[in-house]
Amino acid sequence: MKVKDVMMGTPYYCQPETNLGSATELMWNANCGFLPVEAADGKVIGVITDRDICIALGTRNRLAGDIAVGEVMSGKLYSCAPDDDIHMALQTMKEGKVRRLPVIAKKDLSWVLFRWTTYSCRRNLRAWESSQSCPVMRL
Repeated sequence: MKVKDVMMGTPYYCQPETNLGSATELMWNANCGFLPVEAADGKVIGVITDRDICIALGTRNRLAGDIAVGEVMSGKLYSCAPDDDIHMALQTMKEGKVRRLPVIAKKDLSWVLFRWTTYSCRRNLRAWESSQSCPVMRL
């Protein structure tokens, strides 16, 4: 099974200069807790989570509008491609200790893979794997 079989549609994103208040509003409107961060050239350079924002606001004596995403975003980017095997993506999530991956096609952000989408397709994944004679990766 491929990542493209379970990934979510076009995600919201922000830039490093976006302030935390605006990033929070984007997350609220998108009903998500994760935003890929894109540089001016469109390349994904990191991610920011609702947890990153909470920790930043709780440990600094500054307003959300005064803190840029670039100051608190995760510097290490874990991602996958639409044609990657789902097991590779799950292994990346496990190794990076992350629950969401930006799915990048030809250097452009296209989708997001959430761990819960892999849970929701677990029955299909098990059926597919049993037909392929390969073991199921346990999360």
